[in-house]
Amino acid sequence: MSAQSQAAKLAKAAKPTTSSGGKAAKKKKWSKGKVKDKAQHAVTLDKVLYDRVIKEVPTFKFISQSILIERLKINGSLARRAIRHLEKEGQIKPIVHHSSQLIYTRATGSD
Repeated sequence: MSAQSQAAKLAKAAKPTTSSGGKAAKKKKWSKGKVKDKAQHAVTLDKVLYDRVIKEVPTFKFISQSILIERLKINGSLARRAIRHLEKEGQIKPIVHHSSQLIYTRATGSD
């Protein structure tokens, strides 16, 4: 009989203890979410920024409005106007003309 009582004690000891669920458990706290910093992009082209656009942009392999906004920290409308200006001068050539995203590449001498 003592062997059975010892086996029963071992079985009880091996059982994992469950934590009390109900009211004693802490309530989950939701995070407030990540807050993105507001971008401070230029809204006008001054002489320095204009020179930078004219010098750097024709050397980019892939040119789009998004690329100019990200790299040059300019406004979206400025990026569109800069792209139109460079295309008119023949420094960049169009690849895809979609209604929402215009994609260009640098103009090579062979074209």
